[in-house]
Amino acid sequence: MTIPATLDHLLWAVPDLEAGVRDLAALTGVTAVPGGAHPGLGTANYLLALERADRPGAPRTAYLEIIGPDPAQALPAEEVNLEVGRVDRPSLHTWAVRPADLAATVGRARAQGVDVGEVRRTGRTTPDGRSLRWAMTARPRLALGGVQPFLIDWLDTPHPAEADLPVLVLRELSAVATDVAATERVLDALGAPLAVVPGAGDGLRAVLDTPRGAVELRTA
Repeated sequence: MTIPATLDHLLWAVPDLEAGVRDLAALTGVTAVPGGAHPGLGTANYLLALERADRPGAPRTAYLEIIGPDPAQALPAEEVNLEVGRVDRPSLHTWAVRPADLAATVGRARAQGVDVGEVRRTGRTTPDGRSLRWAMTARPRLALGGVQPFLIDWLDTPHPAEADLPVLVLRELSAVATDVAATERVLDALGAPLAVVPGAGDGLRAVLDTPRGAVELRTA
C-alpha cells in the first residue's frame, strides 16, 4: 500500500531573486522573507508559508519557495541546482513532497521504473543562524516539465513552515500533461496524487488566496 506523501513546498523560480521577490509581493500583497543560500548548489531563497484552504487553522506544513541563482556563488548556469540557472522568467518550476519513509519511497519508485535520481544530503543556514539539514532526491534535469516532484526528508531539523513566515493560502494545485496516464503513474509511484488534465505541454498550476485576491502561478 502506498502511503500518500505530504506536500512540502512549491518552487517559484526566478532569474533575479531580489526582483522576483518584489514582483511577487506586488502581485500578492505579501512579501517573502529571506531563507538563506544553498552552499555549493548555486541558489538562494525567500519563503512564504502556505496554509491549505481545505485545512483552515491546521498547523502549517508547506511553503512557497522563491528561488533564484545566488550571485555570491556565481556558478555557471548549467551547474545551478534544479535547472534554476536556466530560468529566464518567473515560473512555477517544480514542487517537493515529503514521504513518510524516503528510502522506501525511492525504492518503490525505482522498482516501478521511475527515475528519481540520486539521494543527497544538503543544508543551509537561516538568517538568524539556525542550521537546517535535509535529504532529497535530485536529477540532473527536471522530469515531466517539473510535474514530477522531488522527495525530501527534513531529518532532525525543524520544518521551514514552522518558522514565523508571512502566509498565503493555497486554494488549488494541479498539473497539465501531454500524457495524463503516464504522468499519473509516476505520481502514484511517488505517493504524490495530483489532479492532472491533458494539455499541449507539461506544467503545474497553483491558485493562491492573497490580500489582492486570487493569484494563479503557472509553469512558464
